[in-house]
Amino acid sequence: MRGYVRPGNSQPAWLFPFVVIIVLILSVLPLARLAMTGIVSLAHGGVGAVLSDPALWQATYYTLVTAILGTLISLAIGCAFAFLLTLTDISSKGALSFLFVLPMMIPPQVTALAWVQMSGPSSPLLKALHIAPPLGSPQPLYSVGGISLLYGVQHAPLVYLALRAGLMALPRDGVEAARLSGAGSLRVFRDIILPLSLPGIIAGAAISFVSCTGNFGIPAILGIPASIYTLPTLIFTKFSAFTSRTFGDVAVLSVLIAMIAAAGLAIQERALRGRDYRVLGLSGATAAFELGHWKFLLQPLLWVCIFFMLVAPFFALLAGALVPAYGVPLTFKTMSVSAFYEILFRQAVTRTAFVNSLSLAAGTALCLLLVTVLTAYALTRRKDLLGRIVSSLIEIPYSLPGIVMAVCFILVFAAPLPILHVTLYGTIWIILIAYLSSFFAVSLKPVVSAFHQLDPALEEAARLSGAGFFRRLADIIVPLIAPAAGASVILVFLIACNELTISALLWSAGTQTLGVAIYNLDDSGSSDLASALSVLVVLMVVFMMLLMELMAKRLPRGVVPWRN
Repeated sequence: MRGYVRPGNSQPAWLFPFVVIIVLILSVLPLARLAMTGIVSLAHGGVGAVLSDPALWQATYYTLVTAILGTLISLAIGCAFAFLLTLTDISSKGALSFLFVLPMMIPPQVTALAWVQMSGPSSPLLKALHIAPPLGSPQPLYSVGGISLLYGVQHAPLVYLALRAGLMALPRDGVEAARLSGAGSLRVFRDIILPLSLPGIIAGAAISFVSCTGNFGIPAILGIPASIYTLPTLIFTKFSAFTSRTFGDVAVLSVLIAMIAAAGLAIQERALRGRDYRVLGLSGATAAFELGHWKFLLQPLLWVCIFFMLVAPFFALLAGALVPAYGVPLTFKTMSVSAFYEILFRQAVTRTAFVNSLSLAAGTALCLLLVTVLTAYALTRRKDLLGRIVSSLIEIPYSLPGIVMAVCFILVFAAPLPILHVTLYGTIWIILIAYLSSFFAVSLKPVVSAFHQLDPALEEAARLSGAGFFRRLADIIVPLIAPAAGASVILVFLIACNELTISALLWSAGTQTLGVAIYNLDDSGSSDLASALSVLVVLMVVFMMLLMELMAKRLPRGVVPWRN
């Protein structure tokens, strides 16, 4: 077995090359194919035709405006919740944090559909409460403001999580020293807390902006009926009207989306450059501000926000599923569960969507688990430049908008595979490979966190005793990282099961996912069926999150994002 294990290193010689090959297939190949198609389009003059199209610049304008406004809204909501739930003595923090993060886990098209059912003159819930606007009134969400508002609601948890991570590391002794010096709570917040919170605020803003830029579900539900097209929905419409120029045009549009997302991240780097935010001393959020009488105002206000962000839209969605048609008021006479029966037992398309989504989510989670255990083992034992490059390449597909990654894999698999002469385009396998690429980073993070907490002496002792790599993996490593691996499986399953942006371009007859089925039902006018399917999806999300909550005590710190 000479050469199987490097001298003085527990890592097999084949392991890191295996990881590099996986990363080349899932990350480098699709991105290189997109770049090559863009270059070919540029060489043949296709870029000029795309850039001269007024629809492109109008879509770019709407993309930027809605993304900027949505980021500002998400900053306002996310920062307020982060400061109050992390630094104050407000009670029920765990429940508030869980419920506030929940909209991030719900598919964006479900969020959009729920808010449409909650507002406007045809809302079944508002009609049941006799507070609906008069018939003929415009639907306020079919606008730039409506798209921006839902962007803010959907992505505020991202700001909350980014900022809270920084707040948890604040210097507790520095805050206490300022108080002992006579500084009031407002002065401490302004002079100490806020400046040290800037990295988290800026990081949250950048993540929110990138997510808004690549969001497809919300502008598809709210924008297309009002002829408001963002770049992701413009790409979708170009694929719907396929021509010989579609691949080149879509490649150019995808590069433009990637450039906008990269510009947002570059602004983040620029804002943080040259500033030193290191803190010394004990850290932790135990240095909480006592709100006093303000607690009786702010705590109900947080619950009111949760009600309008989550509870009211869900009940509106449920009301839309219980009436026979959109616009019919919910009463005891009109109430019916026929939409749920239709979805579960009669509609072959929705049954197929359930099977596809659950199969894809389970397949993605399990395949990635096998790969990420080996990848985390290799990367945590390498501290060189090559290891950091591989880690960055794994992160890129997840940081790019899903619509861009979908285009990448269409370009890779549009033609039959060489030698094998097998076509993956139009099959469920192309969606699976795209999921593996996009969610690789999500699966890797909890497992890497668990590996960092392992004592290498345990494995080293087993290696010196003659145990081979796979024996050490089975007897020592896997049992110790099992909780984090379980969290990784649940996280990937949850995200993949509700995904729309990638599958919206990759699906074909028989490969519809739940996200695609919801969008198609709503687009065809079957709002009751779309609402019923959405209710089932929300209940599934809540169940999976509660399952992670039950596992939280056995998981490494930070794996369950909403836990304080």
